Amino acid sequence: MSFPVDLTAALSGASVAQLHSWRRTHLLEPEVQDNPVRYSFRDVVALRTFVYLRSKLPLQRIRKAMDQLRKWDLTEHPAAYKLVTEGDSVFLVQEERAIDLVRRPGQEVIYSLANVFAPFENMQGRSVADFRRPRPHLEVKENRLGGWPTIQGTRVPYDAVAKLVAGGVTPAEVHRFYPTVEVSGAADAADFHQEVVQIGGRAA
Repeated sequence: MSFPVDLTAALSGASVAQLHSWRRTHLLEPEVQDNPVRYSFRDVVALRTFVYLRSKLPLQRIRKAMDQLRKWDLTEHPAAYKLVTEGDSVFLVQEERAIDLVRRPGQEVIYSLANVFAPFENMQGRSVADFRRPRPHLEVKENRLGGWPTIQGTRVPYDAVAKLVAGGVTPAEVHRFYPTVEVSGAADAADFHQEVVQIGGRAA
């Protein structure tokens, strides 16, 4: 499963312009080589981490942290690393230790891990939804449809329901097409779809 730019932006908190800039400058190149651009689930997780860090630090420090990982021959996908910030640096968290990547590369510190999947506000002041629950009745689970947002407790993609609602089906009528989808799930799917569309700058 791969993610289009607008959904990637909604789930990661990055703007479409940021995604373009970060591709162009190689901060993160999508694993999926496709046209139009699409991102993997791991890409989305890494991008959300970058956005969280960027809400607290200059981009230059994030780039320096990624460069330090490469210098240490840590060349896994960025999503494989737990990167956090404390004060003015970026730390790589490994088990019980945190290693400074920017201010004093290699120095270990005690750190309590922040959860970048929780809601936060990005540097533009936009509220970034909870990654695992972008709406109360939607879920993101990597082992379910490759991480594509679904209606809570089902395998029904949020956008399939949102398209029905956009086509004139009321949330209360969605159960005729998807019996497992409740009104609240249908309403949340339509609401999240509107956010994705707005971020992507497309008409619904």
